[in-house]
Amino acid sequence: QLQLVESGGGLVQAGDSLRLSCAYSGPHGSSFAMGWFSQAPGKERKWLAPIVWSNGNTYYADSVKGRFVISRDNRANRVYLQMNSLTPEDTAIYYCAWAARPGSVYDVNIFRAWGQGTQVTVFA
Repeated sequence: QLQLVESGGGLVQAGDSLRLSCAYSGPHGSSFAMGWFSQAPGKERKWLAPIVWSNGNTYYADSVKGRFVISRDNRANRVYLQMNSLTPEDTAIYYCAWAARPGSVYDVNIFRAWGQGTQVTVFA
């Protein structure tokens, strides 16, 4: 089964940037999607940015449009989330996840494999 491991989180000042990395291994199919999500304490897991592997199409939540960029490196088996202009509201655990088929990339339920998460903390 597919394994995912996030890294790159940390403690940063508002306005700083981070690049999160998600390394994946195992079977993933050929018509899949990868996505980034965040979850703050006491909050629902938030849909941020998926990428459809077959065509590279990306989608973004309104809260991160213009600030975050999802990208992929097929040879390295990694997906990245470049996070710019971070604010304290971005403080959360960030997860990457896999969906066997893109379907509706706005639906969190299509993502079936999840990493352990990496903590991002932004202070003012």
